Amino acid sequence: MDIGGICYRRFLDGDDEGIVEIIRDYKDGLILYLSGITGNLLLAEEIMEDTFFKLVTKKPKFSGKSSFKTWLYAIGRNTAVDSLRKRSRFADKPADELTDLADELSIEKEYLREEQKIFLHRALQKLIPDYQQVLYLVFFENFSNAETAKIMHKSRRQVENLLYRAKKSLKSELEKEGFEYEVI
Repeated sequence: MDIGGICYRRFLDGDDEGIVEIIRDYKDGLILYLSGITGNLLLAEEIMEDTFFKLVTKKPKFSGKSSFKTWLYAIGRNTAVDSLRKRSRFADKPADELTDLADELSIEKEYLREEQKIFLHRALQKLIPDYQQVLYLVFFENFSNAETAKIMHKSRRQVENLLYRAKKSLKSELEKEGFEYEVI
């Protein structure tokens, strides 16, 4: 069992410090993952809070068949899908048209590197949601294809195909915009 699973077991056994450690260790990555699904950082933060609220109140069973992080991200994804579904009934705009993240200024020395990250983020936002998710999970969160498949509720083969098409689509999007890259 990984460290997240151990902390969760401690929480279930009555040690509240276990959930504090889980939130501290996983909240930032979960927010970034969820912002890829929602297209909105504030909404992603809200869904992250809902995800941890579910852990605290419902105390779902963690079987240990996957890593704790994989299990947590799957709960986060399901929470996001439910939230977007509920919001779409009441919203005038679809979820993929929600406001983009604001660009951050960086110091002059790292300006070009930051510009490339922003450029890459914008290109990712132009991809379909499944492509965004698979690229984020594999390349930014370093999940294996098998773990990504569990999180996205897809087969490993579907994830491999998605990953191939997502990389191809991202490369095409970057080339359209004139982005110079070494390896994607």
